[in-house]
Amino acid sequence: MPQNIYDNPEFFAGYSQFLRSREGLAGAPEWPTLRSMLPPMTGLRVLDLGCGFGAFARWASEMGAAHVLGVDLSEKMLAQARSQTPDPNIAYRLGDIERLDLPDAAFDLVYSSLALHYIKNFGRMCATIRRLLTPGGHFVFSVEHPIYTAPRNPGWQTDPTDATIWPLNDYLREGPRVTEWITPGVVKQHRTIATYVDSLLDQGFRLTRLEEWGPSPEQIAEHPDWANEVHRPPFLLIGARL
Repeated sequence: MPQNIYDNPEFFAGYSQFLRSREGLAGAPEWPTLRSMLPPMTGLRVLDLGCGFGAFARWASEMGAAHVLGVDLSEKMLAQARSQTPDPNIAYRLGDIERLDLPDAAFDLVYSSLALHYIKNFGRMCATIRRLLTPGGHFVFSVEHPIYTAPRNPGWQTDPTDATIWPLNDYLREGPRVTEWITPGVVKQHRTIATYVDSLLDQGFRLTRLEEWGPSPEQIAEHPDWANEVHRPPFLLIGARL
C-alpha cells in the first residue's frame, strides 16, 4: 500500500494552506490546460483517482457527467470532500488506487490530478484503467514532472536557480525518492517520461496530448511568484484514449 501521508495531521494542515486546496480548481495553475484536454462531460461516467477534496468531481458533475466516483486513500481528504459535496451524482470511496475493485468497462473517463507519482507500478495501473474504461474511453492525468521527481539530493528544492544543488542526477534510475515536502519523509515514485508514454502505448492507448506545463505570461503577470516555473516544467500532463 502506498504511503498515506495526507492523514498525517501536520502534513494535512500544511497541504490545506495551498492555493489549490483553498480555492479548488481555480487555484490550480495547470487546470486550464488540463480542462482543455478533457472530453465533453455530458452523460459520462467518471472515475477520479486520488480525488482529494473533490473539486474535480464537483466540476465534472456540474458540467453534466452522469456519475462521478472519487477514490482516495486519505480519510481526512474524503471527509473534506464529502462536507463540500451535496450532490447525489457524486460518490466517494476510501481505497488504494493501485488496487481498484471496480467492474469492467464501468467508466468513460478516468481522471487523476497529481496522484499517480505516488504509485509504484504505473504499467499495472494502465492495465487496470484499460479494463475499467469503455471502448473509446479517455484517460487524462497530471503528475509531477520527472525533472522534479528525479533528483536524490535532499537540498534540490531549496534554490532551483543554483545548479550546484539542482542536479538532474539519476534521471534514468527509476524508483522511490524520499523528500521533504511540507513534512520530512514523503515518498514519491520517479519514472521517466518515456515510461509514462510507453506504459500507455503497451496497453493500447493512443496519446491525444502531452504537455510539459509551464505558466503563461498572463498567469505570471497575475502571480509573479510563478515566474520561477519557467526554468523547468513542474507538471507533466497526458491525455490518452482507447
